[in-house]
Amino acid sequence: MKRIVLMCAAGASTSMLVKRMQQAAEQQGFECTIEAHPVNQATEFADSDVILLGPQVRFELNKVKGQVNCPVESIDMMAYGTMNGEAVLKQARALMGE
Repeated sequence: MKRIVLMCAAGASTSMLVKRMQQAAEQQGFECTIEAHPVNQATEFADSDVILLGPQVRFELNKVKGQVNCPVESIDMMAYGTMNGEAVLKQARALMGE
C-alpha cells in the first residue's frame, strides 16, 4: 500500500485536502494511506512513497528533499487553492510512477 504524506506549516490546512484525496483514491480503487503533518516532522516520514508540500511551505522543498528518501514536490497551487483532491492524487501518483 502506498503512503502519501502532505506537509504544511502545522498539518491543519491540508486535512481537508487529505479527505478529498482519500475520496478520489476510493473512487479510483487506489489503495493508499494519505496523512497530513507539519513540515518540521519530515524526517519522521522519510520512508513514505511521496511527500507533497503545501504552497505555504514550498520554500522548504530543498531542505525536505535532503532529509528523506522519496520523491518530494510542492502541491500545485491551483489544485491546493480549490482543494482538488483528484488533481493532487494524480500529482502524487505521477511522482510515484503510478
